[in-house]
Amino acid sequence: MKKYLLDLKVAENTRLAPNFSLLKMRSDAPLPDILPGQFAEIRVDDAPHTFLRRPISINFVDRANNDVWFLIQLVGEGTKRLASLVVGDVVNVLLPLGNGFAMPEQADEKLLLVGGGAGTAPMLYFGEQLAQMGCKPSFLLGARTASMLLQLDEFGKYGDVYTTTEDGSYGEQGFVTQHSVLQQQHFDRICCCGPKPMMVSVAKYAKSQGITCEVSLENKMACGLGACLCCVENTTEGNVCVCKEGPVFNINNLLWQI
Repeated sequence: MKKYLLDLKVAENTRLAPNFSLLKMRSDAPLPDILPGQFAEIRVDDAPHTFLRRPISINFVDRANNDVWFLIQLVGEGTKRLASLVVGDVVNVLLPLGNGFAMPEQADEKLLLVGGGAGTAPMLYFGEQLAQMGCKPSFLLGARTASMLLQLDEFGKYGDVYTTTEDGSYGEQGFVTQHSVLQQQHFDRICCCGPKPMMVSVAKYAKSQGITCEVSLENKMACGLGACLCCVENTTEGNVCVCKEGPVFNINNLLWQI
């Protein structure tokens, strides 16, 4: 897909939790085609020690307002600077990058979209796109505690939402692979994004049940174009750049010990 270098204007910046902000950026022109699971490289200005763009998943695309949403997890100086932006600030963004999740061929396919932490971000846009084609997905979202479960009302617009927290403060206590929905319902495909241990566990479950599974890897990415080679992943087809060949992969193409 064609990539665009855009100057976007901050339309809204909302702190959803102590370490998460929802950044909505507006384009003066219609946004380009964007697939669920793709990401952007965002330039960080006025941060003296931040030289590289920050790779951020595309959380949602609001075509009515020409807004693209980014769920920012505050980790280092770069993301903290992004979280401090105010309405009207202009930010340079390179998008859309990478390859997205496979869309179902039939609307009656049962999809389970699993997200953990910041990995819930791409599942919102994916769910909205599925709903547009008449497919009602189920969401399984995990976090350490209730305050880290984000955008539940937004997810609820497009499908059934199931949750887990490690401390039991919301939803079922435990990890996503322990949720009762996995025993109560059958799914044709599972799509997952989040911490690698969580994705490995989900992949193991999917493989044991013979369920097609895609995961979105979160390797460190600098350029987003496959030039710097810092995001290389060893696959059944050799070493590939996650930013270019992924970030979404079928688990059968990964050399995880599953």
